[in-house]
Amino acid sequence: MGAPLPLREVLKAAEERLAAAGCASPRLDVRLLAEEALGWSRTALLLDGDRPVPVEAQAALATLVDRRAAREPVSRILGKREFWSLEFRLAPDTLDPRPDTETLVETALRHLPDGQRPRRLLDLGTGSGCILLALLSELPGAWGLGVDIAPGAAQAAAANAKALGFASRSAFLVGSWTDALGGGVPFDAIVSNPPYIPAADIADLEPEVRTFDPMRALDGGADGLDPYRHLAAVAAGLLVPGGLLAVEHGAGQGADVAALFTAAGLEVLEQVDDLAGHDRVVAARRRC
Repeated sequence: MGAPLPLREVLKAAEERLAAAGCASPRLDVRLLAEEALGWSRTALLLDGDRPVPVEAQAALATLVDRRAAREPVSRILGKREFWSLEFRLAPDTLDPRPDTETLVETALRHLPDGQRPRRLLDLGTGSGCILLALLSELPGAWGLGVDIAPGAAQAAAANAKALGFASRSAFLVGSWTDALGGGVPFDAIVSNPPYIPAADIADLEPEVRTFDPMRALDGGADGLDPYRHLAAVAAGLLVPGGLLAVEHGAGQGADVAALFTAAGLEVLEQVDDLAGHDRVVAARRRC
């Protein structure tokens, strides 16, 4: 049997374990895992270094630290991720939302003024629903449809919509891209963060990504552009005249994505960099 240990010793040992495992932010990771395992506030973790940690709590934290040392992302361990100041529950079928994807939300909002106006939004490859639900949080007049090929993702997105209070303004379908859509009323905007990693590059991704994100959410085909070819081909038929198409893409792919959209007869509105200065989003519209 062990004995209670001071909090600072427990945290220090955990940080050293994660640093040795190659984790990029061991201190932050340990604080987040300790909040979960110990049930202590962030303030207590910062200020109560002498507070004894019971043996059972040490074991609970060690279990989570072991998972992180195996390069499982903290968000996967906790089962949740904050995005656009909203909390999203994750599932094995959902991509782990990235801060860079907020650039897509910002871009779409810039081209969708007057939030009270009734609009129909379509999110293809919705995953956790983070993009669609972030937009609904800023566009109170809008209704949105999310589509994902993975049933677990569609279920997670619907659960997130309910938890965030958007269930009455959203719906989610299981299907491959637009296959699940029949005819009917066109959309005012389509947003998508599709798979864009070239297949040959997936093996070189960080373990947190290649091991724990669903492969179908990563693999964009030989050059990473297959989903954009599909979107370029179908967007005009799904959008109202002047309707918006806004997509995230990988660094260095912006010019190619814009060219695909232009070749399909769409009008490219802008190409947008993320906060790190990488090209990240292309916005286009159906010509009137």
